[in-house]
Amino acid sequence: MIRTAVHADLAGILDLYQHLNPTDPRVTETTAAPAWAAMLGSDLIRLFVAEEDGLLVSSCTLVIVPNITRGARSYAVIENVVTHAGYRGRGLGRAVLAAAVEAAWSGDCYKVMLATGSRQGSTWSFYEGAGFTRATKTHFEMRRA
Repeated sequence: MIRTAVHADLAGILDLYQHLNPTDPRVTETTAAPAWAAMLGSDLIRLFVAEEDGLLVSSCTLVIVPNITRGARSYAVIENVVTHAGYRGRGLGRAVLAAAVEAAWSGDCYKVMLATGSRQGSTWSFYEGAGFTRATKTHFEMRRA
């Protein structure tokens, strides 16, 4: 089942995110609670999840960014795309991405962007298979140490 996340999903999301960045220490629910409440309370952020047998097994976050270029049409950013290692290859990641993209198009966004830190060809092929292209923009990033 693909749906948007609800307040009670926090523990499941934190478990799932261990498959996104396995070397990161697990964030506690207490530490995550303020950001979680802000995310769920925002009209501009939606978290899409795939649930199987009561377990959150795939997710992505969609952020709609209001904009005054391109006819004042918003754009969207997708981040934190992850599928539980034991559930990969079943189309769940593609399904949550499709739900996020459809929400962006329904919100009249003129584009949807995502970035990946993966250098694996299989990850790039996954995103290209979901309709994304790497031929249009170059992504730059700055991280705070």
